Amino acid sequence: MALDSSPTTLGTTLARELDWLNAALHARVRQYFHLDTPAEEVDELPGLPPAPTLPPAKTNAFARLVAREQLGPAERLVLALALAPHLRPQLLDQLFARNSTYDRPFTEFGGLRGKGHAGFLPTGETALFLLAGDDLARRLPHQARLWADSPLTTARLVALAAPEPGEPPLSGALTVPPDALALLTTGERPRPHYSLDFPAQRVTTPLTWVDLVLDQQVFDQLEEMRTWLTHQDAILHDAHLRRHLKPGYRALFYGPPGTGKTLTACLLGQDTGHEVYRVDLSMLVSKYIGETEKNLARVFDTAERRQWILFFDEADALFGKRSTATTANDRHANQEIAYLLQRIEDYAGVIVLASNLKGNVDEAFARRFQAMIHFPLPGPAEREKLWRQAFGNGVSVADDVDFQVLAEQYKLAGGAIINVLRYCVLQVLQRQQPVTLADVRRGLQRELNKEGKTA
Repeated sequence: MALDSSPTTLGTTLARELDWLNAALHARVRQYFHLDTPAEEVDELPGLPPAPTLPPAKTNAFARLVAREQLGPAERLVLALALAPHLRPQLLDQLFARNSTYDRPFTEFGGLRGKGHAGFLPTGETALFLLAGDDLARRLPHQARLWADSPLTTARLVALAAPEPGEPPLSGALTVPPDALALLTTGERPRPHYSLDFPAQRVTTPLTWVDLVLDQQVFDQLEEMRTWLTHQDAILHDAHLRRHLKPGYRALFYGPPGTGKTLTACLLGQDTGHEVYRVDLSMLVSKYIGETEKNLARVFDTAERRQWILFFDEADALFGKRSTATTANDRHANQEIAYLLQRIEDYAGVIVLASNLKGNVDEAFARRFQAMIHFPLPGPAEREKLWRQAFGNGVSVADDVDFQVLAEQYKLAGGAIINVLRYCVLQVLQRQQPVTLADVRRGLQRELNKEGKTA
């Protein structure tokens, strides 16, 4: 059954969660002021109403999130509390109550006032009051868990902002990160925009494995990667394997340009449900100390949360053999490379680095790869298949074009053949006539000129 993340269904579910939060806050405030007899404990939240039943996880984005992250009643209440300023800010107005003795807000309710937002902004203190009132014995376990190993923080659904210097940690604002807010309210995480601050861009392909022409030995090695991508969670769930196998998988794709390295990474992601993001190495290195690390951290943190495949093209430019640092700039560059290598080694997902030559990559880094896969120039049989796939049935070709002869005469990669196709298609559109051998040869010469060769 397809996931239904429609605004109506998701909105109804979130409305029930906020209704529950409203009732829970009301109950906690009345209990705190001894206006009611404390109710029987329910779901380890004494005095609070039980959590509403969620719809089936298969049909509701929020319910699926709760099930996947194993959010209990306490986590659900704190999540609803953090969402309230965004979805129903008036719900928290009851916490604006003032202490008549001191003519000031109740300290135990926590909370902040925003610069533009007129409503009550919850803090860590507000969350503990909601869960445990002033019962210190019940507050301490929540205080120790919520901001450390709670599913809310490990899944980055809720964050506790840093307080002002010298102030208690729980005085920090309770926030929902922007991508989590989008996920919780629309059922989808927004994709980050490619920029200097986020030097990675999603890459996709309309092609399939049928379009990829490689040696069978290469396909066998890729099958190992596909198996890891499909079963990594189950593998690392095993206690014995988890002790010996480090999360993550690093592969080096090396070979001439146009041999299918980027396409292969896209197909692996497409096949296993992982988005592929190409990291722009030229945008990573900054003249400002610390900026490279900050930009890298932003990419890696986001990628790890969303289980992306990270693809570093022309990686030897940054991962090549390093020279001795003789200047401050050299030392700074080496520090940046060392930081990047460490992040790659610690990355819990799949990373693919592409290089033209295996020998260009530093041996110290090469040892960190689980797979090193060679993408050679295709042989005559593979080249003929590439020619026929490229021109296919959609391009009108004259009788003098013999793909078998072209495959035998010209040692080209698939990317170069596609460039020839582009040139020939433009000629056909200008003349309104089939592609001729002369068109193909002119296109071939343009490609060979790039390498200083002649047809």
